[in-house]
Amino acid sequence: MGNDTERAEVLRMRNIGISAHIDSGKTTLSERILFYTNKIHAIHEVRGKDGVGATMDHMELERERGITIQSAATQVEWKGHTINLIDTPGHVDFTIEVERSLRVLDGAILVLCAVGGVQSQSITVDRQLKRYHVPRIAFVNKCDRTGANPYKVAAQLREKLGLNAVMTQIPIGLEDKLEGVVDLVTMKALYFDGPQGETVREAEIPAALKAEAEKRRDELIDAASLFSDELAEQYLAGGAIQEALLKAAIRKGTLSEGFVPVMLGSAYKNKGIQTLLDGVNDYLPNPDEVKNTALDLDHSEAPVELNASPTSPTVALGFKLEDGQYGQLTYVRIYQGCIKKGDELFNTRARKRFKVGRLLRIHADASVDITESGPGDIVALFGIECASGDTFCGGGLNYAMSSMFVPEPVISLAVTPKDKKAADQMSKALGRFTREDPTFRTFVDPESNQTIIQGMGELHLEVYVERMRREYRCEVDTGAPQVAYRETITQRGDFNYTHKKQTGGAGQYGRVAGYMEPWPDGDYEFVDNIKGGAIPTEFIPSCDKGFKEARKRGSLIGFPIVNIRCVINDGQSHPVDSSDIAFQAAAIGAFREGYAKARPCILEPVMKVVIEGPAEYQGNVFAAINQRRGIIQTSSEDGLASRVEAEVPLSEMFGFSTVLRSLSQGKSEFTMEFEKYSKAPQSISEALMKDYAEKRRKEAK
Repeated sequence: MGNDTERAEVLRMRNIGISAHIDSGKTTLSERILFYTNKIHAIHEVRGKDGVGATMDHMELERERGITIQSAATQVEWKGHTINLIDTPGHVDFTIEVERSLRVLDGAILVLCAVGGVQSQSITVDRQLKRYHVPRIAFVNKCDRTGANPYKVAAQLREKLGLNAVMTQIPIGLEDKLEGVVDLVTMKALYFDGPQGETVREAEIPAALKAEAEKRRDELIDAASLFSDELAEQYLAGGAIQEALLKAAIRKGTLSEGFVPVMLGSAYKNKGIQTLLDGVNDYLPNPDEVKNTALDLDHSEAPVELNASPTSPTVALGFKLEDGQYGQLTYVRIYQGCIKKGDELFNTRARKRFKVGRLLRIHADASVDITESGPGDIVALFGIECASGDTFCGGGLNYAMSSMFVPEPVISLAVTPKDKKAADQMSKALGRFTREDPTFRTFVDPESNQTIIQGMGELHLEVYVERMRREYRCEVDTGAPQVAYRETITQRGDFNYTHKKQTGGAGQYGRVAGYMEPWPDGDYEFVDNIKGGAIPTEFIPSCDKGFKEARKRGSLIGFPIVNIRCVINDGQSHPVDSSDIAFQAAAIGAFREGYAKARPCILEPVMKVVIEGPAEYQGNVFAAINQRRGIIQTSSEDGLASRVEAEVPLSEMFGFSTVLRSLSQGKSEFTMEFEKYSKAPQSISEALMKDYAEKRRKEAK
């Protein structure tokens, strides 16, 4: 295969993700895309009556609950272009699935509901897209629903997300009268005929829509001409606008993230999907048009720009792991070079070489063996040892791709296996889940000897406990959910602590003096202000180590201590008895002494909660938030729908979904995500401290 052919393949490739708020129709849209690209031969619905379920929701649990839990990847062909497609979850509890998919994608389709518009999770997804600089097309889905208004949604994209969203299509009829769309680039009406909308028929624009289409086209050309001088000149001269020129300008604007084309349709009614696929080919970038950088580990992490050339040495990122029944699958995005079967690659984090045994092309939960794949491709390697976020290099390179942003877990749960067999299965399951999902953590609490799992929310942990039961036949009992509290200090506390221990032979001696103070800029900072060698240089890291150790468990309720700066300015050592261990012990003692003087307090995690539902229940929602020590930030009404944003402590949110369902007759929904840590009220702090003291007393017995 010649270089030019490979180059042309890269230019005809698109890596895209579908991301959106819960229930905007992402999975239904993926299902239609698979159907029109001949990947599947029958359409199945998410909560289908046929009991099959959507192709991309291949976990049994996903089909039952009608939600997407894991992102699924597949590859399709459309009009000579290869499209790698990833369907991502909408629930904020599975945010890492969205993060890791966006990390390796070049473009995205932001799906919005024509009735709901920009919802809370659309804002989170948009923030993630901006973080990774992913160009996007907006697709207004569900135009067949009662109350659908794509014009309002385009306005919300501009107001709420600050995007330069411009319609490239307008609907022909809305709600139950939705017939097709008018393409403002070609100025043709498009209808989707056939039982499953498979035939796209071009026609003249209906007379009633002519004036509206002209007006919207002018807006489109006006917005696109900012990205093309040639288009601006043609527009001003009043001549006919060339279609190719307009498309090129929209593409340029989209790639620079300065323009978002808005397309529309109804995935469920099979309208507007083929034109969306054309839009992906026309407006989203190929791997060569996206700037990707790696860090050169041999030259103090200097950034290096990668090029999507098949002949360069290989650089690839393992962004997701999945344990199948036959072993571990590692999803890999190739940024530069090729991966062939039998190649030797180097894992730059683990510092290990490995041979590529099997290379697979994935389609949801099925796979096909392939012999090689080139730059821009998303494939899977089989049976290699690695962690999520590892970089694989060939040709002697030692690069690392920057890894993704992993949020800290905010909720934990104690799990206890019911018998010995379940205990073995549980450790297997937890080992696998922690490798696959960086936001899911597990550890054994040294005091109670219980296994604790941590995650992003109740749903997140619930799904993992359910998966243990199903996939590992492992029955477990779960304790009450625990909140990840933190401790901090409110004023400066001085310390001057001497650690000495004399038993036969060499003793231990170290004195550490200084102070600790609140430090709002981060979790912990260590400052060395020692003058004149009062503590020898080799023991300074030991002091830091001791402070870090002492930070892990505060004295109020045994949670980690944050926002603290420890400064050492004096000390003393002994020529014989001072050692690394002695200074670590001295630092731990000094930390505790200073901590007691620095007026410590308890911090609790506060969640940003967004509740959406009918306006008639807004009063009940306000009451429910106030009962939970919540602070209402904003509330807005839009026709019959209302939206309330509030900050509520996580400890008050357990079981809120049941409460919300009953107070709104099941018509409201809420999403929550971690916002910040803030000081817990006195009464709550005292109750927590009393419980902790009680627990310690029991353990001491």
